Amino acid sequence: MSDDSPRLPLDDELDAPLAERLRPKTLDEVIGQQHLLGPGKPLRAAFESGRLHSMILWGPPGVGKTTLARLVAQGFDAQFIAISAVLGGVKDIRDAVERAQVARSSQRRTVVFVDEVHRFNKAQQDAFLPHVESGLFIFIGATTENPSFEVNSALLSRATVHVLKSLGEDDLRELLTRAAALVNAPPLSDAARDRLVAYADGDARRLLNSYENLVGMAGAVAAIDEALLEKSLGEQLRRYDKGGEQFYDTISALHKAVRGSDPDAALYWFVRMLDGGVDPRYAARRLVRMASEDIGLADPRALRLALDATETYERLGSPEGELALAQAVVYLAVAPKSNAVYAAYKAVRAFIKNDGTRAVPLRLRNAPTALMKDLDYGKGYRYAHDEHGGFAAGERYWPDDIEPPRFYEPVDRGLEIRIGERLRELRRLNEAALKPR
Repeated sequence: MSDDSPRLPLDDELDAPLAERLRPKTLDEVIGQQHLLGPGKPLRAAFESGRLHSMILWGPPGVGKTTLARLVAQGFDAQFIAISAVLGGVKDIRDAVERAQVARSSQRRTVVFVDEVHRFNKAQQDAFLPHVESGLFIFIGATTENPSFEVNSALLSRATVHVLKSLGEDDLRELLTRAAALVNAPPLSDAARDRLVAYADGDARRLLNSYENLVGMAGAVAAIDEALLEKSLGEQLRRYDKGGEQFYDTISALHKAVRGSDPDAALYWFVRMLDGGVDPRYAARRLVRMASEDIGLADPRALRLALDATETYERLGSPEGELALAQAVVYLAVAPKSNAVYAAYKAVRAFIKNDGTRAVPLRLRNAPTALMKDLDYGKGYRYAHDEHGGFAAGERYWPDDIEPPRFYEPVDRGLEIRIGERLRELRRLNEAALKPR
């Protein structure tokens, strides 16, 4: 557990890691998170209004959760007490309470910051409740996991959840510019800078630690190029180059293996992605897309299973949650495939883009007012549930001035076999109803 720390002596500050030396001293120095810190945004408003509140900072590693907590304490001249949920326990919580009581006796506020709060069990999280309610201290928890699953509902209800985002590429480039000025390092080639930013993947700490090691190896070179970057980061950079060709090639291979119904190859490429450092949440999003794009109504359970796997990963994290994603990979690979809905959706979008805006027929319009009824809105509409078989044979649901096209054609696989049979029967009933009698 740590408290307010005085400024480091000059020699100690120079020995501190680059990420610590670049830690923002004011809110205006923070890079990124403008959705929280921009003019009129929640945290900026809290600072400017002087209304401090307990909060949960949820976001991936290296986006500034600890920095924001420190700035909150600094901005309100509050005692700052940090607890690591990995290393700490009830004793640390008790010590924090005692120190907050001492601070309150001298009219000073206290901020208790709990890093990785999701690692505390229910009893440990509950220990904060009475003190948050009494206003003894402001509670700030930081977590990389979904607080809906990992933070007790009682504690969650007493804190505002602020979602922090991964830093964008422009944010990381700005951070590199600041770092280069601080350490007076040789310039980075454009290609090396692009790869280093891609490798950081939105994580400022990862960027600065990698850059610090890189500068340490550079020596007296005139410029830092890709070769030196690869030498510094080694196999890890070569295996996972986000934004580079190999990254997209691996994603493409996974998608094609699933589409091609090869579970072993799909698992191979999935694990290659994880082993190379990809965020499993990104892989999960790709699986959800595959379930819609390549399986569709041939097996509607595939989409639900992909979503369940994503939620399971959010609950368990790595490495346990990765097994649920692997299960989804195998299921998607062996499921019957259909892109019929995907193709129909694209075709309709193209059709509407090139077609005019046609009037909705009066019979298909809603008539919530007497005036609309007088204007014949809804007149002549046939309520399908009142028709034989729940189907109004011969009814038209298109604009009157268009010959109905066909977009959706189910394939002869999986559930779409049955869907195709149903559509053929409905079309037969329509044709029979429209024949002259």
